[in-house]
Amino acid sequence: MYIEAVPNRGSPPAILLRESYREAGKVKKRTLLNLSDWPHERIAGFKALLKGGTVIPQDQDAITIIRSLPHGHVDAVLGTARKIGLDRLLGPDGNRCRNLILALVVNRILDPGSKLAAARALSPDTATSSLGEQLALGVVDEDELYSALDWLAVRQPAIEAALAKRHFTGGTLVLYDVSSSYLEGRCCPLAQFGYSRDGKRGKLQIVYGLLCAPDGCPVAIEVFAGSTADPTTLTSQVTKLKERFGLDHVVLVGDRGMITQARITEDIKPAGLDWITALRAPAIKALLDGGMEMAWRDRSRDREGQVRSGLSPGGSRIRTLRPPATVSSVVASSCSVAWEG
Repeated sequence: MYIEAVPNRGSPPAILLRESYREAGKVKKRTLLNLSDWPHERIAGFKALLKGGTVIPQDQDAITIIRSLPHGHVDAVLGTARKIGLDRLLGPDGNRCRNLILALVVNRILDPGSKLAAARALSPDTATSSLGEQLALGVVDEDELYSALDWLAVRQPAIEAALAKRHFTGGTLVLYDVSSSYLEGRCCPLAQFGYSRDGKRGKLQIVYGLLCAPDGCPVAIEVFAGSTADPTTLTSQVTKLKERFGLDHVVLVGDRGMITQARITEDIKPAGLDWITALRAPAIKALLDGGMEMAWRDRSRDREGQVRSGLSPGGSRIRTLRPPATVSSVVASSCSVAWEG
């Protein structure tokens, strides 16, 4: 059976329910019902039924929404991660640990929380978004997430080497700084008391150092005991740049608390690296007391001056970012004087 619209001269077409059959080897058709007075919506539904479809009522109770997971923000972040190649950088396709780590990265951006909260957000029965479904993770528990982090720790050197190859070249600037984070619990072997940048006195903490490309893109990270002083973290970074990343010549940029005279003498200069840092207040005062002469450029437009001094080892260049009229105030704000090796 089928529905056919038959032209009817100047009148609306006749809507007929017809059936085809064979008689004496010929195909014929006969009309079973005239549907011309039926509403258009009913005719369309009847057509769908004849074609094997299912007709859904138009009332509000026809469809019951059992669940609707947010997806747009997941698609934006996960799509960006795939566009920049983060998934391929983490590991091969089809690796469950790779997908779990990718899920943790995306979830950290969308809805930061504990590993237990992440496991619940990714599992089908308790999902808070479509992220778990998009990565085909199925049921996830927190122990599996911690195992995936162990897997990531083994791959960390290879991932950092790939990032260094992408972002570091000979002679480039390498930005380095450290920070700290307090933690709860008593099982972390690196957790110790130290200078708390979080302002959490009486809390155990860890210290971590971050190497970045000139544009600020993170390339490598290393975690240290919570009592580690900033300058002592620099030795392993110099080794990493020279041996793991194979860089012959880079310019290391760090603050005055990081790149000290001891680190320059013992680590940076022997490795053949250059550096940019800031002088401490006593060194600046010594320069001023020694009668340092400013070689200023155009004072009306360029506020930058350059001098050479015996206090700069190896004839290192010193830049000051203040005009002569206020150079005495530099002693109180030594961040305005940079020391380049």
